[in-house]
Amino acid sequence: MEKVIDIEDRIPTLKKRRKKRTNRKFIVLILLFFFVLSVLLYFQSPYSDIKRIHVNGAFLVNENYYVEASKILEGQSMWGFKVKDVEEAILKDEWVQDVQVKRNWLRDVTIEVEEWKKVAYLARDGNYYPLLENGKRFEQADENIPIDAPVFIGITSKKKINKLVEQLAILKPEVLALISQINSNESETNPNAIKLYMNNGYEVRAVISNLAEKLNYYPSMVAQISQLEKGVIDLEVGSSFKPYNSAYNQVELDMGEDGEMTEQEVTEDEQQEE
Repeated sequence: MEKVIDIEDRIPTLKKRRKKRTNRKFIVLILLFFFVLSVLLYFQSPYSDIKRIHVNGAFLVNENYYVEASKILEGQSMWGFKVKDVEEAILKDEWVQDVQVKRNWLRDVTIEVEEWKKVAYLARDGNYYPLLENGKRFEQADENIPIDAPVFIGITSKKKINKLVEQLAILKPEVLALISQINSNESETNPNAIKLYMNNGYEVRAVISNLAEKLNYYPSMVAQISQLEKGVIDLEVGSSFKPYNSAYNQVELDMGEDGEMTEQEVTEDEQQEE
């Protein structure tokens, strides 16, 4: 036989449940109230002001330049600027490839800048202007002789400069680091000929259009001729090597695309014809 529970016996239990629900709702409302109050107090207090602005990735210009370009100020509210607007303002500079602006914790802002890399310098009017891998010239000149990228000498055509920058941008970094100077070596028959002076004492003659393709083999070429005296590596047509101090008969070393060399005698008459 089922036991019948009187409604009066159940009332205390129902009351307890209702009281618990009411207490939970009250606690939630109290917490929500304090949260909203804390947020309002935070926005009204100095704790919502920017204390520090960090800049990472600045090499071409100093960090203060990007802080000024962002128009973000220390002491300004952390929420008084739009990230997108700041990023668009900095991206207007041609030397900036990408930028990210982040709010860190409660009072710090970080500006992460990715600049286009320098691949060369253009010598002009006694100054050296960085040339970037996107083909643009950085307009702030450096009066000191650069040591971190090759210098263009006597190359004035903007079209040639852009093509040469494109080639340098796809060179292996370890090969690019070996180039000290690039001079024009143009002639009527070959207007795109250039002459490269390398940091390890060799001279390379090449053509702009296929410079990267051929010069990437430079380390293996030098490895084969390192026991000889320094000289000229000619990559204009094929690949060959001539020592600097060749007075009479000289040995010209022909190098294939893979760097393999064969000897070829060059007579004194042929030298005079050159």
